[in-house]
Amino acid sequence: MTLRAFLNVDASLTGRRWVGPTAEEDRLAEAMAQQTRLPLALCHTLVRRGVAPEAAAAFLAPALRDLLPDPLSLRDMGPAAARVLRAVAAHEPIAVFADYDVDGGSSAALLITWLRAMGHQATLYIPDRIDEGYGPNVPAMEALADRHRLILCVDCGTLSHDPIAAAVSRGADVVVLDHHLGAETLPPALAVVNPNRQDEDGALGHLCAASVVFLMLVEANRQLRGQGVQGPDLMAMLDLVALATVADVAPLIGVNRALVRQGLKVMARRERIGLRALADVARMDQAPNSYALGFLLGPRVNAGGRIGAADLGARLLCCENEAEAQALAAQLDELNSERREIEMRVRDAALAQAEARGLDGPLVWAAGEGWHPGVVGIVASRLKEATNRPAVVIGLEGGMGKGSGRSVSGVDLGASVHRLAAEGLLVKGGGHRMAAGLTVEEGKLEAAMARLSDLLARQGAGATGPADLKLDGLLMPSAADRALVERLEEAGPFGASAPAPRFAFAAMSVRARRVGETHLRLSFGDGAGPTLEAMAFGAFDGPLGPALMEAGHQRFHLAGRLELNTWNGSTKVQLRLEDAARA
Repeated sequence: MTLRAFLNVDASLTGRRWVGPTAEEDRLAEAMAQQTRLPLALCHTLVRRGVAPEAAAAFLAPALRDLLPDPLSLRDMGPAAARVLRAVAAHEPIAVFADYDVDGGSSAALLITWLRAMGHQATLYIPDRIDEGYGPNVPAMEALADRHRLILCVDCGTLSHDPIAAAVSRGADVVVLDHHLGAETLPPALAVVNPNRQDEDGALGHLCAASVVFLMLVEANRQLRGQGVQGPDLMAMLDLVALATVADVAPLIGVNRALVRQGLKVMARRERIGLRALADVARMDQAPNSYALGFLLGPRVNAGGRIGAADLGARLLCCENEAEAQALAAQLDELNSERREIEMRVRDAALAQAEARGLDGPLVWAAGEGWHPGVVGIVASRLKEATNRPAVVIGLEGGMGKGSGRSVSGVDLGASVHRLAAEGLLVKGGGHRMAAGLTVEEGKLEAAMARLSDLLARQGAGATGPADLKLDGLLMPSAADRALVERLEEAGPFGASAPAPRFAFAAMSVRARRVGETHLRLSFGDGAGPTLEAMAFGAFDGPLGPALMEAGHQRFHLAGRLELNTWNGSTKVQLRLEDAARA
């Protein structure tokens, strides 16, 4: 039996059906509120997460010591940590080979910071996205092996059989610390620590690479303690783990949630020179939260790997010089602005092409000559969000295509891309459940996308329309005060697999004005109590902006998430408006 739409909204202005709490969830939330004395709105959020009343206190204050897994539960962890410690003790030259994204840069910075605290300097190597592509390559690994005894591959390496074999043949040991999907066979590394190896049980498959590196450092410190030596302070490094976890869109559940929560506290101290400089150029004027990591800091760290020098982000994250950090941050900020302009052009072209091909299939895809490979992943994310379907965007050059894909919940894109590569339709491809990268010959493009579409259809992709908007309940503007927002934040951090609580405001009168090209600012109320401010970003990219601008005396149901907006030293509650429907 289909439940009645919340507030009877079967098709909102953005075409979505609103889904509210069930009668059972209402009952459980009210019982929890009585038992715990927590606000009812917060209890609705906890019930949605499957939290029982007796577990509410622990959930709202996640303790890392209770949730951190034993590092040795991952295969090869003991030998990996021991080899790093041997290299440090013997003063062997160490190289860190990292991916060019935030997770790779954060992972590299973790290792370099830890090694530095141990009195050891390491060489950083980040491959160029365009010239070298993702992951280790034979020339780079051979060159590093000629000058280093140990190479640590972070956020890459699990599928790099030939490059790692080349390094080993030249006398170097290689340790892989990764989280990307593994194949049936592993490369000839001394250790491959990866929760997504095929011989792992997948219990820690939600970890990003930086978390895998952090666990290795936990084990290294533990081995040091066994030798009577105190290792570097790992808690102070959790800001890097938090940044990587959110930016890599790892699910904010279990230990990930505790890592991010603790990492945000560390980041708020502004002790890391590089992150402090980055926060300043991003004009962050309040304590960091998961939104800041994902939308303010992360894209700037990524900008170097996307369209600039690949190592800029990692260099900033482990920078020790204030002036150098400020210069790097300014450079990344400028590159990020440039990236946004490139992304907008590719996005418009990709969306037009995908619409012409049809948006109702199991896969949305687009390919274009000269599309910058540094932005195709972001554009794929935009297409996925717009269509609620897996999306792949590919830049073509010289008869070859390099692309990125993003998936929706319940559809494993990485496994399907692996299958395509094994079948010979791709030159190479890899990834994880929610994201993948691929290289394809232009002549095989149509066949590869048709096959990928078929594989995704078998997983249920394309069987749904616009994603339902899930709401945690109904609020009045008078109830949406700062105290409530601060209590709701205790259920965070919010992000992948942990959506922020969203509330509806019924039958509101609206006064709206346009801000910039595409945004909308409005105030709303029920006519009897106080009004509330709201902001709808990108409202004029769709039907939301025009409809609310012409509201007149028409009343609207509004839906979105509550947040605290700080401006010129003043903080007030506002609604981040996501959807609306005529009342």
